[in-house]
Amino acid sequence: MKLTRRAFAAATAAMPALSATSVLRAAAPDLAGLRPITGAAAPIGESERRARIARAQSAMRAHGIGAVLIESGSSLVYFTGVEWHRSERLTAAILPVEGDPCIVTPFFEEPSVRQTLGITADVRVWQEDEDPLKLVAGFLGERELTARPIGIEETVRYFAVDGLARALPGAKIVSANPVVRGVRMRKTAPEIALMQAATDVTIAAYRWTWPRVEKGMKPADVSALMNAATRQLGGDPEFALVLIGAAAAYPHGSRDAQIVADGQIVLMDCGCTVQGYQSDVSRTFVFGSASKEQRQVWDHVRTGQAKAFAAAQIGTPAGAVDDAVRRFYQMLGYGPRYQLPGLSHRTGHGIGLDGHEPVNLVHGETTPLAEGMCFSDEPGLYLPGKFGVRLEDCFHMTAAGPKWFSVPPLSLDAPLG
Repeated sequence: MKLTRRAFAAATAAMPALSATSVLRAAAPDLAGLRPITGAAAPIGESERRARIARAQSAMRAHGIGAVLIESGSSLVYFTGVEWHRSERLTAAILPVEGDPCIVTPFFEEPSVRQTLGITADVRVWQEDEDPLKLVAGFLGERELTARPIGIEETVRYFAVDGLARALPGAKIVSANPVVRGVRMRKTAPEIALMQAATDVTIAAYRWTWPRVEKGMKPADVSALMNAATRQLGGDPEFALVLIGAAAAYPHGSRDAQIVADGQIVLMDCGCTVQGYQSDVSRTFVFGSASKEQRQVWDHVRTGQAKAFAAAQIGTPAGAVDDAVRRFYQMLGYGPRYQLPGLSHRTGHGIGLDGHEPVNLVHGETTPLAEGMCFSDEPGLYLPGKFGVRLEDCFHMTAAGPKWFSVPPLSLDAPLG
């Protein structure tokens, strides 16, 4: 049974307003027909994490760094497997330039932390009346690393940095970006495979969701369908942004009331995770018949996306990709630069364990593109008071150039390809 427009209308005729709950109830028979497609997705194993640590240690030696401090978050997951929330109680890892890492965590949290620990590590615990940074300093002292600069991962909070400085007077504290960014930016085959699996889920969820969008739906109704399909297909929903009509001119949304109606733009920006790795795909549709202007802007964005992809070559500065798109858009009369109507945000961002990772495809970014780097390609166009169009697909860099995770659509009449 499919949720046809007639069935949807009958199911909701007596309701004063649509709701995500009613939409999902009507879609339940269709959802039951979806099956997970992520069964072959292999989790990151110990050997992969060991190889990451080895690359980080090589980078530490190259930059004269003795150790790197990492707090809970995606970098901790990346190197150790430990999945832990941040709180006022410090859980962190120290990656030394030689040997096994050290995990510092509260005494009563150790059993839980060990449940996701994916490598051999020296686990040290602290009690509620103790200073965890003294444990960090003690580990560094034992490894004879206190005379070398200590790198700090860029998301570590100030209290930890300040505490380490007090526990190690005179220590030189530096940015760990050359190490952590340098390793994380270049994805390996197992990471690429998980990102591909996540993207496959998102595309399949789009294919299921779009035919079930009905007149009168609100953004929350459409989001509920997309998230439900994503779960059913084996992904963990991360976000499902839906912008309708004039609200689509605001890249990240509007508080204005929105409702699906004939001739309205429906912009969807959705993603999920598979084994922690993310997808990020945007599609712009028109409900009913599209106007000439809607078609024209959609085609401009599709061409802009293709120009970004073509510009993304090994060794090219990341900012040059953004520049290529802006030159094209300014020739069409958009902008200039970030002005509206036009492209008011960067052309793309890095992606992996985080939805947004360094580096960005933005003017002025000099980092050269290298094999394994992954990016979104989303040079939207936004017309305030009218609508916006965004097409977003991610790609990864191979030795031969960029390769799509999802293939962009070629026409507004076939917006899912």
